[in-house]
Amino acid sequence: MGHFQNIARRGAAFLSALLTQDCALCAAPSGPRFLCEPCTRDLPCSDDVCPQCANPSPGGQVCGSCLTQSPHYDATTALWRYEFPLDRLIVALKYGERLAFAAYFGQTMATTVVGRKVDLVVPMPLHPDRLRERGFNQAVEISRSVSRLLGIPQRTDALIRVRDTASQAELPLAERTRNMRDAFLCLSDLKDLSVALVDDVMTSGATLNEAARALKRAGAAHVENWIVARTVLKE
Repeated sequence: MGHFQNIARRGAAFLSALLTQDCALCAAPSGPRFLCEPCTRDLPCSDDVCPQCANPSPGGQVCGSCLTQSPHYDATTALWRYEFPLDRLIVALKYGERLAFAAYFGQTMATTVVGRKVDLVVPMPLHPDRLRERGFNQAVEISRSVSRLLGIPQRTDALIRVRDTASQAELPLAERTRNMRDAFLCLSDLKDLSVALVDDVMTSGATLNEAARALKRAGAAHVENWIVARTVLKE
């Protein structure tokens, strides 16, 4: 518990140095907090989710989809559902360059996963063309805070994106797995290591699954996803 409190204090001090005293969602006075109390309560949290893919599952059991075809990743932790008003924060970070939002996501993620036995934090990479276009990688910014707060090494070079695939958001769910095939390459020796993949949004899980496949090909013994928000998939 002391380690958890220490992370929270360090994260709050870091955020207060970066942010104004107004809530990032409603602009009401929020003191040193990133969000005011009402907006924090309004963030869409999920209970009873599959421990492997974080989609809703009765009693928090492994869901039927993961039992039928187990993904390459071993577990998923998602802080929130990708719904209003949380989606506004992610869009502001991703497309509005509100990099201070990454610090909030990173602090919250660190306090959620504290104590996990992980050797490396690996952010989801962008293709170099996409990175030049956007100017930054939001997953790197989030994982940087997680790495600093938890004292786990961040490896931005462990996984590279070798194919500039079509946007997953523009494709039907059934085509997303094929679209991501062989999109990643890992040239590092990860033999017997436990790796946390960090990303902002998980929808079908196809991108994370292909990234986890590349990491395990490089020897990783365990790969889990640390995600800001999970899109709830309907049957």
